[in-house]
Amino acid sequence: MKTIVLPDYNKNVLRAMLSLKIEERVLHKLQSDEVLIKTHAAVCNPSDIAFIQGVYNIVKPVPAIPGFEGSGQIVEVGEKAKELMGKNVSAFVQNDTHGTWAEYFVAKTSDVIVLSEDMDLDQGACFTVNPFTAYGLFEIVRIAGAKALIQNASGGQVAAFIRKMGDEFGCKVIDIVRKKETAEMLVAEGAKHVLIETDEDFDKQLKDICNKLKPTVAFDAVGGTLSGKMFNALAPHSDLVVYGGLSNKPMLELSIMDTIFNDKIVSGFNLIDWKKQLAEGEFEEISQSLQQKFIDGDYKTKIYNTVELVNIVKGIKGYLGNMSGGKLLIKP
Repeated sequence: MKTIVLPDYNKNVLRAMLSLKIEERVLHKLQSDEVLIKTHAAVCNPSDIAFIQGVYNIVKPVPAIPGFEGSGQIVEVGEKAKELMGKNVSAFVQNDTHGTWAEYFVAKTSDVIVLSEDMDLDQGACFTVNPFTAYGLFEIVRIAGAKALIQNASGGQVAAFIRKMGDEFGCKVIDIVRKKETAEMLVAEGAKHVLIETDEDFDKQLKDICNKLKPTVAFDAVGGTLSGKMFNALAPHSDLVVYGGLSNKPMLELSIMDTIFNDKIVSGFNLIDWKKQLAEGEFEEISQSLQQKFIDGDYKTKIYNTVELVNIVKGIKGYLGNMSGGKLLIKP
């Protein structure tokens, strides 16, 4: 099979990207709980960019095949996976020997989600991470009964799903973005409260809107000083939930006095840990519910561009310049 290969990690994202090359690899024999998936589409996420730089929490022996997420059809199965033969699936793989940026990839049965026949496979390629992350995060809102929340990285797909869920639940969403163009895009899509982090009076805007709406949950995918600004703006008895670190900077300027006297906490969210805490059969129920949202057209992952394996460098260049524009799909 043809596959994209990363020869070595490089913190310089341009050098890491330019080092990617196409190679032929031999498919290995499947273990009993493994399946072989003919790739329909793989995805380039921020986590994949961090991976090729060597700064993600998963580090594979190099040379390595990148790609954590993708969709396709199961064309070969191990002894314990015969019931999955021929199924269309979405998958999230993190093993050392396989990645989704290839014509075929191997996944364990626990890594795949069987897709409905009505589920679009391009949407299925992006299904295993962002929709479930948004769902898991929004469970915190539901349990807390929050009437308002703050989120950053609001041009991203997780934030888009959270806005949808906020509308459904009756929770007001305060969105924070870095660029005026992204703010204009969100407002055109129906977002009600959008702040631009780089505005001179951003701190005052954030304080004023929070005094009015009194958010008790914040979702932080960025870190740095923005973590502190969001934490400090929250109403008493609140939770700042950290699920990403796009700035590659530590959380800064969180108020000690707010923590002590206003009962504010900081917690983390990791999708894999969240899934482990679910009751038996609960993940499958959530999956079916989310898939139906996509099939009905209520939810949709924005696709920025689709490229072939051989055009991966050009594709990533465009993606890095417009990450809020949607996902980059990679197809054989």
